[in-house]
Amino acid sequence: MQRVCPAEGVARNEVRAQGETYPSLIKKIFLVKKKVGAYNKSMSFLPKEFSQFISPDAQRREFICSWLEQHGVKAVVASIDGKNHILVQFPSSSYNPQFKIKTVIAHYDRVENSPGANDNSAADWQIMNWAVELYNMQGFHNVRIFFTDGEELGWNTGVSEQGAFGIANVFKRLGITNDDVYVFDSCGRGEIPVLANTEIPAKAPKAFSSRFSDLFERTQEILRRSSPGRWMCLPVPYSDNAAFLACGIPAVAITMLPAKEASLYARELNQHPDLKNAVMNRESSKKERLSSGEKEYAYKERMPYTWRLFHTAYDNEDSLTPESFRVMQNILRTIALSKTPL
Repeated sequence: MQRVCPAEGVARNEVRAQGETYPSLIKKIFLVKKKVGAYNKSMSFLPKEFSQFISPDAQRREFICSWLEQHGVKAVVASIDGKNHILVQFPSSSYNPQFKIKTVIAHYDRVENSPGANDNSAADWQIMNWAVELYNMQGFHNVRIFFTDGEELGWNTGVSEQGAFGIANVFKRLGITNDDVYVFDSCGRGEIPVLANTEIPAKAPKAFSSRFSDLFERTQEILRRSSPGRWMCLPVPYSDNAAFLACGIPAVAITMLPAKEASLYARELNQHPDLKNAVMNRESSKKERLSSGEKEYAYKERMPYTWRLFHTAYDNEDSLTPESFRVMQNILRTIALSKTPL
């Protein structure tokens, strides 16, 4: 995909002057935060290994495979359509054919010149640590994990160019269409899990629509159990879930937002009905927005602040929050323990 500190609200009020441009807004907010000392690298809650993972010269595929191996977890690189995905290998005793497989996806690629701490290194790190837990788990968990390559390519090209499309296409060809597919993207800021709203076309096969609705409802139950009373369903930019949906395989996406940002975004959606389409279909709706005379930054300003950091130098370790990692740990452990009979 594409930490609310006390200074942030002040900063927003200061920069939302008439005629303020979007890039200037982002820069000023961070200048205010820097002045009040909202973020301090010496107080990072993450290990140094994470800093190495998001460093400019990090070889991220090799890093993930090496880190997992050091922690006793096997992984292999699956090259599909020029993309190099990582598949975690669990022993056969981790699976029970009487229950659904849960395929968990997180992309490890990032855009150039951005640390990609939240998009999507945080989710990678959370799931890497979870993989170690699963490997040492007693009994079966039925979890399959992919770290995908090329998700960011779909940002301005199309779903067929997206990395996970190759995986989804292989699943479809092999008849693997009954998995529960969970996509985690940008899960390192805030305490509110957000389940992405998904528009299923009216012409979609009834069997697919039914399977998706079932997965969506069960995912809501997972969030109820792992984050009681503290989760939302909102429009979210498509991630690797788009690739699976395009191949007729139900998939849901989960992200995280700070509570204040999530609430403000919900209000913006109520006040601006066109915002939903702009978020979920950002490229296809861009021409419509421009023809209406609306400035591009005006639509972006209505999106959560967290999302405005994507693909910038400000998507760094300082922007992450420890509560996100605690909530994500609960969600992942709940998924591991969930069992859905076939």
